[in-house]
Amino acid sequence: MTTAQEIMHAGATCVQEGETLQDAARRMKELDVGALPICGPDDRLHGIITDRDIVVKCLARGKDPRTMTAGQLEQGKPITIDAKADAGQVLHTMEEHRIRRLPVIDDHRLVGMISEADLARHLPEDQVGHFVEVVCATS
Repeated sequence: MTTAQEIMHAGATCVQEGETLQDAARRMKELDVGALPICGPDDRLHGIITDRDIVVKCLARGKDPRTMTAGQLEQGKPITIDAKADAGQVLHTMEEHRIRRLPVIDDHRLVGMISEADLARHLPEDQVGHFVEVVCATS
């Protein structure tokens, strides 16, 4: 049985709620990622910010990424998965919520992220194909 911890990219780097979107964009570039978890002062996961969020919710609305913070883009409680969850639960969660990135939690702490690329590297082709059909093709 493959677990979320085996699928995930370990060591997810958080952007703090008070950091600017410009800082978040720079970190995304440095890490070559399209999304970052947003953490609060308690180092707990509070949300996720994507490169698309920065463009659509900040730049396209004429806001300044040098002053707008990651915390201002948080929306609702983030969908997460326990590190011990099996691959079926990972796929079900991502498909049910139509999400392309899934934070992995162990003992209430963020330990990694699962992306589409992680699924492609660790799961059988038919499972990945179904995920793409459900989540990506109908987006």
